[in-house]
Formats: sequence, C-alpha cells, structure tokens
Amino acid sequence: MSFEMKVPAVGESITEVTIASWMKSEGDFVEQDEIICELESDKATFELAAETSGKLSIVAQEGDTLPIGAVICKIEASVGEPVAEAVGADASVVEDAAPVAAAPAEGPKATGEVVEMNVPTVGESITEVTIATWSKEDGEFVEADELLCEIESDKATFELMSEHSGIVRIVAQEGDTVEVGQLICKIEVMEGGAPAAPQAEAQASAAPTSVNGDANYATGHASPAAKKILDEKGIDASQVQGSGVNGRITKEDALKAEKQAPAPAPAKTAAKSEAPAPVAAPSGDREVSREKMSSMRRTIAKRLVSVKNETAMLTTFNEVDMKPIMDIRKKYKDMFKEKYEVGLGFMSFFTKAVTVALQEWPAVNAQIDGNEILYSNFCDVSIAVSTPKGLVVPVIRNAEKLSFNGVESEIIRLAKRARDGKLSIDEMMGGTFTITNGGVFGSMLSTPIINAPQSAILGMHNIVERPVAINGQVEIRPIMYVALSYDHRIIDGRESVSFLKRVKELLEDPTRLLLGV
Repeated sequence: MSFEMKVPAVGESITEVTIASWMKSEGDFVEQDEIICELESDKATFELAAETSGKLSIVAQEGDTLPIGAVICKIEASVGEPVAEAVGADASVVEDAAPVAAAPAEGPKATGEVVEMNVPTVGESITEVTIATWSKEDGEFVEADELLCEIESDKATFELMSEHSGIVRIVAQEGDTVEVGQLICKIEVMEGGAPAAPQAEAQASAAPTSVNGDANYATGHASPAAKKILDEKGIDASQVQGSGVNGRITKEDALKAEKQAPAPAPAKTAAKSEAPAPVAAPSGDREVSREKMSSMRRTIAKRLVSVKNETAMLTTFNEVDMKPIMDIRKKYKDMFKEKYEVGLGFMSFFTKAVTVALQEWPAVNAQIDGNEILYSNFCDVSIAVSTPKGLVVPVIRNAEKLSFNGVESEIIRLAKRARDGKLSIDEMMGGTFTITNGGVFGSMLSTPIINAPQSAILGMHNIVERPVAINGQVEIRPIMYVALSYDHRIIDGRESVSFLKRVKELLEDPTRLLLGV
C-alpha cells in the first residue's frame, strides 16, 4: 500500500515550505520515525520524519517550494526490507542465468492481467508533464520497481517506476505532453518472471545493442530539459558524457557542462583585455561562486524591502552615558553570577528600561491592523539574534514582569535555541517591540529597520570612550549611541523622542528602574 506524506502545518502564518535537503534517496528503505528530509520556512527549519516504514518514492525535489498539505513523497508500506536483499537476489539470479541461458525454456508466464499506468500526481500546482525518455522499449520486459521512464514538469524531473513485472506497451511517446492522471503505458502482467528469458531474446535479436550498451538510442541523446540547457550554452551534445540510463544525457549532465563551459571564457576575455590596455592583470585565485538563496533569506529580503516601502519609517537618535551601568556591573557581577548562574549583561538593563518606557508611551508598543491600531498592555520584546542561517527574532514574553536575572536567563535560552536552529514558530511570533544590538559587531551608529508588524525598534551600538561636558567640566565617559526607528504613521515625533529620552534617563540612572520614577 502506498502512503502519501504531505507538508505538515508548521505554523499559523506559514503557507509554504521549501525542500532544503533529502536525507534519503529515491527507492531507499526508510524506518518509521526516521528523518527523511529537512524543510525550510521563512522562519525556521524543520525535520520531517517518516510516518511509516517502507520504500521511499520522492515527489518533491530539493529546492521545490510547496504549499501546506502538498504531497512530498510516497512510502510503499508493503515493500519489505531492503533493497540490499533484492539486489543480492537479482545478482544471484544473474549469475545463475549465465549458464542457464542455454535453457530458455523457463520464462515469465502471462497472467492475462493488463495494468494501466497513469501519470502520477507530482505536485499540487503541476497539471501536466512531458515524457522525457523511456528506459524501456515497447514490448520489452520490465521488472516491478524498475525504472520505466523519466518525466519532466515545469519545476522538476521525476522517475516513474514500474508497478508490476511484465511486458511494456507504450502509449505516450517521448516528447509527448500528458496531463496528470492520463494513461502513459500498459503492462501485461507476468509472473515467475525471471529476466533470463527477455535477456536471452535480447541476445538473440539485438545482442550488440543491449549487452554492450553503446549503440542504444538513448546513448548520447539529451533529454528535453538537458537539450534546452545545452542549446542555451551553445554546447553540442556530442561533447557531453551522459550519465543516465544507457548513456543518456540528463539535466544534471547539462548543468555540469554549463559549469565547465565558463573555463575557456575567462581565457578569451583575459586575452582581449590584455591586448588593448597594458593594465596589470589581476593575479591570484579569482573565483566567483553562485549559490541559491535559502527560503529564509528570500523572505528576509522580501520583508525588509516591504517595510521600507510600506511604512513611514523614521529614525531618531540619542546617546547614553554607560558609566553608571558599567559601575553596577563591575560591583555586582560576581554576586549576580554566583546567585543566579547567569551573567549580568547590558541587555537586561536595556530590556527593563524599554518596558518601562513602552508602558509610558503605548503608541511605541502598538501596531497597525487594517484601519485600526492595536495597543498591547504587555511588553513582548523581540531580541534580534544572528544565526548561521540568518537573522531571527525570538520573543521574551511579558518582559515587563521579569527580573534582571529572568531577562538574562531567557535571552540565553532563546539565543541558544536560535543558534541550534531549534526555535519554534510560537517562540518567534507576537512580539510588540524589538531590540537589536549591532554594537556586538562594532557598529557605531545605524538605522535599524522595523520588525513588521511592529511599529518601532531600538538599535544598540558599541561603547566608545568620548569627551563629554559634565557640570561644566570635560570628562571621558563610555558613550553608546542609540537609535529608535519608528513608523511615523502611528508614532509622532513627540512620542518617539520622549520614549528614547526616557530610556536614556533610566539607563543613566538605573536606580529609577528600582523606584519606578
């Protein structure tokens, strides 16, 4: 029985995912609960485990973007263990077949049953496919689970395996475009099917072609997709070594040829540039690599541009004298660490100061929803965390109610899960305000972009000793520039400037955080 595995619901706002990588190959045997592939959404990466044991038939290829509920693969639950056993069996049959070839009396017996094979569903948005190549000829014997043909859609190429052993009767020819569900071939089912008989026939009638495998029609023949790529690159098919069945040139072969093709090109351009101008040619290893953007990176790019285009974003700046906070940290950091087992960092001071200011200036904590403004009486503060796969913003819930050690502990927990790629969707949704710290990378000043649908974001920067005037005297103080980017549609200048000034006051006199003044 074939079991269809579909894209699971991974989050309320996620409507599609991308196949990041397959852990298993087409035809592999998978155990129940074994990880078979990795999915990427615009917010996180997920592992997909097999829901049953059986033989894997991949429907969606790496890089394909699928909606929630679309079929990813099929698992043939009735297929038992292992291909290795089957292969071993085949091998023994082949070994035995050689001496038995002289006795062609044994062979498959017709059952009288004829099975129609139709174009399978290969993706929710795919309605038709093209027959790229047939691996079997009309009237040839095919084993169950043996490759029948290769079909192409506008998104990927798929292999169609035979569902039964028997004689193939081809209906759709190579190059034909057929709709999903349409008849593609028929198989006259046979049992007791030792492949010895067809092989013996092949040796008798067309021995040179099938045995040597070098005069087959497929040899050196490019699939439609491969031919298109080769034509675009101006590469003749005779220059490409096919790795497909019987030497057929596959799409991958064509793509590899594309990578090899640029090699001579630089030589020509270099020659041209050297001729007209005696400019010193660049030396050393100079390579340009191209890599596909991940789903997360594409979404980040799209959203950042969208925020720039769809909000009235404005940024206001101020500076903070960090000496009071640094004095407190210097005095109490060891006691804090000993009691709470977390370090006393700057983020807890900033988070607490921000939550106090947000409650005093609720517009900065609000967001637009259609023609309405949503005000939250809680402060769910998003913290920007840089990970190898991109920027993520886990949320500290009810930060206004947390103590300093509570904030520090939560930041450490979320940052670790973010860098391990273990954050859930719920942990990244629903923030009302964001803090980002470019100072850890050495940024002196920047204008952070709002984390939509929120309306404001605070940017922290590096701490640099600067001369400042205090009570008429010039002193050297550790200064941090802070920036507040906000959506001017719902936050006025008075509110944004007052908010940032309030944050500055609380940071420069942290006792206010204790007294609430």
